Amino acid sequence: MTSIDTWSPWVAIFVTGGPIILGVVSTAYTLYLSHRHLDAMKEALKNSRYIYLWGPSLGRRGVIWSLLEIAKIAGMVTWSKAYIRTGDVNPVDLENFPPYLKRLLFIDAAMKIVGFSWIIIVGVLLKLK
Repeated sequence: MTSIDTWSPWVAIFVTGGPIILGVVSTAYTLYLSHRHLDAMKEALKNSRYIYLWGPSLGRRGVIWSLLEIAKIAGMVTWSKAYIRTGDVNPVDLENFPPYLKRLLFIDAAMKIVGFSWIIIVGVLLKLK
């Protein structure tokens, strides 16, 4: 295996710094979703147990909680079967969930998965250096 020391400096910067940049972009995008689209998401999932229990406080508990709430809602919409089994989401709400919000939440979840996978790969590459 080739060492990262033999790579072009720009490639090494991109490969090792990319997850950090993607994490910052993902955080900013999640904050955008929580400030601009949270009310529409709460309205679309109004019959779901999670929204019923936490709905009044969603978006009002600070920045960190806003990030976690959008991640939870993105997970409920993206991996709906698991959340239907646990009873957190109503299947009728998911069928009627607006497609534009579903697309935005899928992009959010994809950025988190790609960033996490990328940082694991970078960690393995640096460990095997």
